[in-house]
Amino acid sequence: MQRKLFIRAALTLAAGILFTPLAAQAQAVKLTLGHGAAAGNPRHEAALKFAEVLKAKSGGRVEVQVAPSGQLGDDAAMVTALRTGALDMSANSQGAVAVAVPEYAAYGMPFLFSDPAQAFKLLDGGLGKELADKSAAKGLIVLGYWDNGIRHMTNSKRSIAKVEDMKGLKMRTPPDAVLVDIMQALGAEAQQVKFAELYVALQQGVVDGQENPLMNIQASKLYEVQKHLSLTSHMFQMTPFLMSKRTWDGLSAADRKAVTEAAAEATALQRKLSQEADDKLLAELKAKGMKVDTVDKAAFQKATAPVVDKWVAGPVGSYVKKVVAAANGS
Repeated sequence: MQRKLFIRAALTLAAGILFTPLAAQAQAVKLTLGHGAAAGNPRHEAALKFAEVLKAKSGGRVEVQVAPSGQLGDDAAMVTALRTGALDMSANSQGAVAVAVPEYAAYGMPFLFSDPAQAFKLLDGGLGKELADKSAAKGLIVLGYWDNGIRHMTNSKRSIAKVEDMKGLKMRTPPDAVLVDIMQALGAEAQQVKFAELYVALQQGVVDGQENPLMNIQASKLYEVQKHLSLTSHMFQMTPFLMSKRTWDGLSAADRKAVTEAAAEATALQRKLSQEADDKLLAELKAKGMKVDTVDKAAFQKATAPVVDKWVAGPVGSYVKKVVAAANGS
């Protein structure tokens, strides 16, 4: 009897050793990465690259499922999910993240950067490190600052060349307080519409126009429902590539290293694809029937100058002031 009990106990112990810990060790770490851009957008291509590189660097142990096109909710919902740990990662939007970490708004001051490279010079340095520290304090780990481009305006009503042409237009904005301020300063009516619902909102005339970088206008086929493209270059926006601090804290040191290295490769690719997209898309959008207009930028800058003053005087004014000064070379 004792021998049988001993054998049974030994088998039970062996089963526990063989199947529980080893299975747990062999099981892949499953992570989910959500974003709001369409397939084909540089954001999605870089997310897929991140998943591929991370799987390779972790020897197949860490797997990332990418969910594009707002499948997991809009950007604001995904930021909340990141902070609670319900979502592992997101290539999100500057405006939505700024609700949790207001300092992100500093990079969206009107006409602050003429090209993304100027912004990344700051973001890849001390100011970006400071922003990452502020993000971590809110439960968000910065894996990279991606490019969401220089933004331009489109609408279905008329050409925009002067500030006066903006008056009365119903313009969609994402959940970005700076963009709302910019639209109001230009005399337009700002209306928030989720990006996933934007095409239909434009098609049905719920809003007259919107603003986005050229790559988003192209990838989401907004040219089908917008006739006029105005090269305003009114704002730069980044795409913060973020991981939930809860997910990060649960990773091993080796997995964190693999995540960091994969994120660096994905960041370099995303910025490269964004730059290439901007270089060629203007001609493509013209070929698809969009009428392209240039604007009186000096007048637009003058009209939106109070937006900068407002933010410098606000709660995160000290950081905004540092970013504006660095961007202006002072």
